[in-house]
Amino acid sequence: MLTKKKKLSKKEIKEDKLVSFYYKAYKYFDENKSRVSIYAISAVVIVALAVFYVYHKKQQNQAAGDQLAKVMPLYDAGAYLEAIEGQAGTNVLGLKKIVEDYGSTENGETAKIFLANSYNTLGKTDEALKYYEDYDGSINMYQASAYAGEAGYYADKGQYDKAAELYRKAAKVTNSDVLNPDYLLHAGINYINAGKNDQAKEVFDILKKDYNTSMAYRQAYPYLAQIN
Repeated sequence: MLTKKKKLSKKEIKEDKLVSFYYKAYKYFDENKSRVSIYAISAVVIVALAVFYVYHKKQQNQAAGDQLAKVMPLYDAGAYLEAIEGQAGTNVLGLKKIVEDYGSTENGETAKIFLANSYNTLGKTDEALKYYEDYDGSINMYQASAYAGEAGYYADKGQYDKAAELYRKAAKVTNSDVLNPDYLLHAGINYINAGKNDQAKEVFDILKKDYNTSMAYRQAYPYLAQIN
């Protein structure tokens, strides 16, 4: 008895076409390698590998995004340990596993920030620092968050000068980050703690010039009075 043929999804069709193309190309060059120049073969192989790499990277990024969407409700609910480790017996991977499996993708890079934040909130600051430093994504807001996360670590260690520089660096990533006033405030405070009042005044002047309606600027009043 004949069974009904399964209808392929768009994803499966694309994958099937890609695999078919690869094997057809391989068969052709294998059968004609004596007539085709080695340079032509190399060029085609390089192009084929590049196409395959881009396709694979896109698929990996999509998979990372799907997993990130599943775990974020745990993070948002404050269940940071579960967000890190995932939920046993479910298909919810933890942030740590997402980073391990997909850390080189854009969504995997994003997972590093949430993983670092989770560790930081749980007081595991050394683990948090590792992932803040490892962030290499292209999203400006997360890059600034990574610098600020590093800055908080060094401020807690009493390395105020380094913390101030990192907070200042975070404020410079993009002009559109709503947290820039806070980064500048913390940069100024850490400069004061480091005994660098001139740098602190410079940062507070930027805060006054660019963000004079922000809460951070109002919070800077006592520090401005202190250094003046």
